[in-house]
Amino acid sequence: MTGSQETGRLFGRRTVVAAVGAAGVAAALTACGGSDSGSPAGTAAEKPAGGEAPAGGAGAVLAKTADIPEGGGKVFADQGVVVTQPTAGQFKAFSSKCTHQGCAVKDVVDGMINCPCHGSMFDATDGTVKGGPAKQPLPAAAIKVEGDSITLA
Repeated sequence: MTGSQETGRLFGRRTVVAAVGAAGVAAALTACGGSDSGSPAGTAAEKPAGGEAPAGGAGAVLAKTADIPEGGGKVFADQGVVVTQPTAGQFKAFSSKCTHQGCAVKDVVDGMINCPCHGSMFDATDGTVKGGPAKQPLPAAAIKVEGDSITLA
């Protein structure tokens, strides 16, 4: 093999390795990226890609009313919702995906829905942002309270 052929082969390999590395970095940045361009990361009512119904879809019992503490709430990660009880007997539901970068919110404490990724906080009464970096409120999710059962609507 001549010197120019060997150089061409090495350059080709380096190009391939660099391209693969760049693709990996781009994929990682896309996964971690997100925007606050006014479009929420997702809503509980959306269907996942492929058209399947969300896990425990409409009509599925999420919890008993006694399971949701007054002034607090509970995150239902598999269903993509967080249910709160701001005042006695008043139940609200929101998407459990933070509108900053789509992380799942972690918990509801002292009337605040908390995102563990970057510290965003949302009001458990209406989903509005109480602490950034999120700029958009959590989208409301539809639930029904019948008797002592809370279901997705």
